[in-house]
Amino acid sequence: MSEWGYAQGEPEEQLAKLHLFSMKKLEGGKEIDVRITVHEFFTPRDPAMPFFAQADKQTNQKLAPYTPCGWGKTLLEALRLCIQEVNRFPYQGEG
Repeated sequence: MSEWGYAQGEPEEQLAKLHLFSMKKLEGGKEIDVRITVHEFFTPRDPAMPFFAQADKQTNQKLAPYTPCGWGKTLLEALRLCIQEVNRFPYQGEG
């Protein structure tokens, strides 16, 4: 365990260390910048899934907006699943 986690007073506070990543989603000849934030929870609600990744943009906006995300036992697993979900649906622009 990292010492940063001991700053948490109660497990319900869900203290997490944030890891930031950036990727380019290629869509119709355009490059869309997508930021992914991975939360590394000190005391996760599910001990088997301490990492949660979420993109900053939704995809499939015109039909059923979807925010790509992924859970995992490792940072790599959560990040990989989130990237897979970013590429699952088309990005249809803001608004």
